Amino acid sequence: MRKWIFGLMMMLGFSLSGQIKGIVVDEVGKTVSYVNIWVENENNSTTSEENGEFTLNVALEKNLIFSALGYEKQIVRAVNAQKVILKELAFKLDEVVISKRFETKEIEIGKVKNETFQAFDNAPRIDAKYFPYYPKYKKTRYIKQLTVYTDSQIENATIKFHFYAVNPDGSPGEELLSKDYIAALHKGVLKHKFNVTDFNLKMPKTGIFVGFEKLIIDKNKVERTITDSNTNVTTIQKTYYPFVLYNFVEKDFVYTFSGGKWNKQDKHNVITTSDKIKVYEPAIDLILTN
Repeated sequence: MRKWIFGLMMMLGFSLSGQIKGIVVDEVGKTVSYVNIWVENENNSTTSEENGEFTLNVALEKNLIFSALGYEKQIVRAVNAQKVILKELAFKLDEVVISKRFETKEIEIGKVKNETFQAFDNAPRIDAKYFPYYPKYKKTRYIKQLTVYTDSQIENATIKFHFYAVNPDGSPGEELLSKDYIAALHKGVLKHKFNVTDFNLKMPKTGIFVGFEKLIIDKNKVERTITDSNTNVTTIQKTYYPFVLYNFVEKDFVYTFSGGKWNKQDKHNVITTSDKIKVYEPAIDLILTN
């Protein structure tokens, strides 16, 4: 009897975890691409493919957080995630003010003195760089260009960029774009420049966070077969490109999105004798214009 109960418990335990497969659609049944899917409070996530489908290794009793620009956030139990329906957000249409641009002045912000770059396979998470506002930006408020340094071993690896307002507590707030900004990158270690003039973004007086999200999709995946020379055990190593390069700099704080929430690292949660902390920060710069 005890052996039977133990066997049943083992079967139940096994059935509560594994790979789940699902699809994300909107209210009319149209698939939603590149949805950010996180296991709540864990550093485990994936991205829906262009056709809305996704796979994820997760315990079935865990909660999954589905978020995509333009849709309400959904929290769904993994066991019920075969089909997830996202509801579109109702946006209030503000008055559109067309401002004449001269683009006779430019200023580059965010460039650091120490341009020693480091690459990390840091998925799954979103890293954001904070750009404070200074009075000297008054005459160059428009964000013209986003520059990012990347390393990719495949051509046309895709990445998602985010622009966030700043909450009163200094954390990343609402997204400033109304739709996803997906960019394709060339193969190699390169400096990419993206013209973002069409987004009509102004540098907020509270500053701005610019972040990137690695897309955990098949298009970005490279698989390698690794054999342990000691055990002769063979495993499949999966790497998702591109890598965004980082600078090692002194900062007051840094924010990372993981487990479905923003996490702050500052001098209060690291060992340091300085007022600042040494962190790896995404090598992202902006160009402002008038």
